[in-house]
This record gives sequence, C-alpha cells and structure tokens, in this order.
Amino acid sequence: MSEKADILVIGLGAMGSAALYQLAKRGVKAVGLDRFAPPHTMGSSHGETRITRQAVGEGRDYVPLVLDTHRIWRELEAETSAELLTSCGLVVMAPGVGETSHHGKPDFVARSIGAARDFGIAHEVLDGREVAHRFPQFLNLEGNEKAYYEPGGGYVFPERCIKAQLTRAEQLGATIRTGVEVLSIVQRGSAVRVETSSGTFEAEQVVVSAGGWNAHLLGAPFDRVLTVKRQVLHWYELDDTSAYRANAPVFIWMHGATDVDYLYGFPPLPGDGRLKVATEQYETNTTADTIDRTVDPAESAEMYRKHVAGRLAGATPRVAQAAACIYTVTPDRGFIIDRHPDQDRICVVSACSGHGFKHSAGIGNVVAGMVTDGRSAIDLSPFSISRFS
Repeated sequence: MSEKADILVIGLGAMGSAALYQLAKRGVKAVGLDRFAPPHTMGSSHGETRITRQAVGEGRDYVPLVLDTHRIWRELEAETSAELLTSCGLVVMAPGVGETSHHGKPDFVARSIGAARDFGIAHEVLDGREVAHRFPQFLNLEGNEKAYYEPGGGYVFPERCIKAQLTRAEQLGATIRTGVEVLSIVQRGSAVRVETSSGTFEAEQVVVSAGGWNAHLLGAPFDRVLTVKRQVLHWYELDDTSAYRANAPVFIWMHGATDVDYLYGFPPLPGDGRLKVATEQYETNTTADTIDRTVDPAESAEMYRKHVAGRLAGATPRVAQAAACIYTVTPDRGFIIDRHPDQDRICVVSACSGHGFKHSAGIGNVVAGMVTDGRSAIDLSPFSISRFS
C-alpha cells in the first residue's frame, strides 16, 4: 500500500527544508524525504558558514528572494532562539581598472551597486584606500580598487538554518523520513507516484529539490542542463587575529580580471583562530555519488599560494580543516524554479549554481505558494527551464 501525502518534498537540504517548512506553515499535509539525515555533509549545504548579501550582483531577479530570506531567518530566530544570521558586513572588491568578469557576470561590483540602488539597500561605494583603512584584514591593496560595502550583509549558519526549518516543519505537522533513497518519480494522471527504498509514496504534487541528484532523478531535459562541480573549502590557522575586529566583514575579493582570479572568505568565528576561505572551479565535472570527498593537502597549499598569501592578515599556510562540497550548475549559472515541462505536478528547484543558500528560505516560500495557490509572489520567468530550449 502506498503512503499518501498532499505534497511530497524530495531532498531536505537548503531548498527542501525551506519548502517543507513553508508548506507546513500553510497547513498542508506534507512529507519530506531525504537519502541521508539532514543537515549532512553529502551535498551543498554544509561547511559551517555561507555568505549572504542582499544586493545580488548575479542579477536583480534574485533580490526579492534574498530580501524575503533575511526576513524569514529573523522570524525563525525569534521562533527557535537559534542564531542563524550574523550581519557583520560584506565587502565585494575588484580591480579598479580594466574589464572584469566574475561569477559569470561583467563588472560584478558595479552590478552589486546597481542592485543596491534599485532596491534601496543600504550600502557604500569605497576605493581600496578606504577599504584598507577600515578593514586591516586586507593586505597589499593598490588603492584604486573599487569596492561595494553592504552593512547588512554577512553570513548564515547553513546547518542551523536547515535544522531550524525542519524542526519547525515537524512541529507544524510535517512528516520527515530520512535514510530513504528515491528510485523513480512518475506522474500518472492527477497524482505522482514515487518509488523509494522504503516503499511507495503517492502525492498530489511533488517538489524535487535533491541538488546534485536532480539530474539523475528527473532525466530529460534536466540531465542536459545540470552539471555537478566539486568545490573545496579551506580553513587556515591564524597566527594573529587582531586585524579581525568586531566589524570584520565577509568578503568577495576579485583580485584579477577573470573568474579564476577570485576568493571569498569569512572572519574567524568568536573564539576561533581559523580563517575560512574558498574559490570556485567550473572546469571539472563530477557527480553527487562519485565526488572525491577527501581533500589533498596539495589543494590547500595551492589555494594558499594563489589566493591567500600576502592578501589576508595573519593567515598561515597551516591547514586546520578542509572539506569538499558540490555545486549543481546550469549553463548560465542561474537557478531553475519551475514545473517539469512534461509532468506538471512535479515542481523542480535547482540548481543553486553556487549562490543559492542566501536565497533558500525565500525560494521555499515561493515554491510553497506555487504548489498550494498555483501562483508566485514574484516573477519566476527568469528561472524557467524553457530558457535552455
């Protein structure tokens, strides 16, 4: 006999936990499934901290999602007494001369400034001299760099955010099943049948938010536009934390002209003597099941040599920790938030393309509206699968 639900959510990471929480708030009989036990380290939603920023250089279409996300994080903090969002400020910095392209977008700093102005987001436009004066964590600036500073930016704790949403979802009546591997998803008439390692589920609608597993679960056309990239996070020991004062911001530092001349990072957490930094790579593909989750010390050494040495105060080459995660990426590095083109009772939420967590709570709210009311509070056409036709 099949277990029945109004709506089934497959994958309970950043997007799935948010969708399940918002569905439960609406009083929907919702069931969430996950192959593992979230929050876990097998996907894209781990690593202690994630940058959040409201003026999104990737495009103005994302801004309503992140603004709603910040509202929801604060709401959840009040409901659960968990600390989820730290607004320590954000610096986005790039060379002051010449053309640049980062995150797949030209002049990322200017795009961030434009989004802030369009949406009335508090910010400042700085040069390298002012950045060096205000934030001594940054070394050897030339002075002519262009920078965007957002005081409301900062970081969130991804594992805490997922846990808080799943906890509230259960408290509001949702059912969560972990250790359940989904084998197939098929719409038959007005219902969707999902075969799993723990039996069969039937639902009026299904939300598929399985990250790196989405392409495998959904097949065409998603398997043609979703690729999985291995990314590495590094934590280096600091021999001096004095440059990282109470106002030390998170940062995105584009120190050259192209996507590979780039790093992002976080101030040490209170009481911590480590500095977390990372970069991104889009050249090498992997899969969620075959990714090498070990990090070779040579990878951390290369990261330090190329991006950290001489740029971040107190950072030593001594590696305190390293971890691998995955990005699921579309050709234009944008999201997909849409119904399946051939199965209209299946809603697909992917891919984060490396900048999804800051939007996730808002996306969960939008998706819950899609599958319960048949409409979205914001224009989702920029996130349609049809743009890749």
